[in-house]
Amino acid sequence: MRTYDLTPLYRSAIGFDRLAQLAEHAAANNGNSGYPPYSIELLGENRYRITMAVAGFSMDELEISSEGEKLLVKGNKAESQTERKYLYQGIAERGFERTFQLADYVTVLGASLENGLLNVDLVREIPEALKPRKIEITSSRLLDSQS
Repeated sequence: MRTYDLTPLYRSAIGFDRLAQLAEHAAANNGNSGYPPYSIELLGENRYRITMAVAGFSMDELEISSEGEKLLVKGNKAESQTERKYLYQGIAERGFERTFQLADYVTVLGASLENGLLNVDLVREIPEALKPRKIEITSSRLLDSQS
């Protein structure tokens, strides 16, 4: 696997430290396997949904937490009381931990578990001060007469 050194970006990109850190984070594997599979869906201009296939997990075995710009989804499978003999075991019964990096101003609205799919709804709420606004253009003569 190739690793990229993004250190030169830190020297020449003032104020873009976070962008370089996100690029490094995306390039790193972070030990996340492909389990459990998930999809990220765009529901509207500022609404998203993460859907994870968590078949076999109950609500009590799942935990979702959000801290800063990270969303953490954990699944801790309870130990089975009965011993089973499998001829083939295709359903993974192991715990997992998956982290998602959230963009600025993205918050979690809620989560639901239905038919073995965990849905986590997200929304991006940009503060009014940061939203684009139209600036009226006036004549310089008008500005000079007001002074």
